[in-house]
Amino acid sequence: MRSKSVLSAALCALTMTLTAMPALASGALDGKRFDGVFMERGKTSGDADTLTFRDGRFRSSACDKYGYSDAAYKTSTQGEATVFEAETESARYGKLLWKGTVRGGKLDATVMSIRPDKAPVENWVVAAEKK
Repeated sequence: MRSKSVLSAALCALTMTLTAMPALASGALDGKRFDGVFMERGKTSGDADTLTFRDGRFRSSACDKYGYSDAAYKTSTQGEATVFEAETESARYGKLLWKGTVRGGKLDATVMSIRPDKAPVENWVVAAEKK
């Protein structure tokens, strides 16, 4: 009998944890635009970039010249920050996995470049909201 009550308590705790986790949603950043720089990790300069969120889609202007598409994005909240994720793709250059945080008009993101037969490359984007 004791094992059933321990199992019930564990299931209750798991249920409460899962319901407390923020759900990913789309569109929370719609209408926002951020101007900044896209650079490879370890570099001190990079390409000018404008990140645009519109109609549930995300786009990076610095990636346009490499054939990357816009993509659906998802968000969640962590305190006063909005966290976003997106995956853009280029037929020639592979995928970019975006994970970023927007807080107080500032966007910080990590962008992993995933290409077939190559090691992943980490990139960063820092940008400020354009009003």
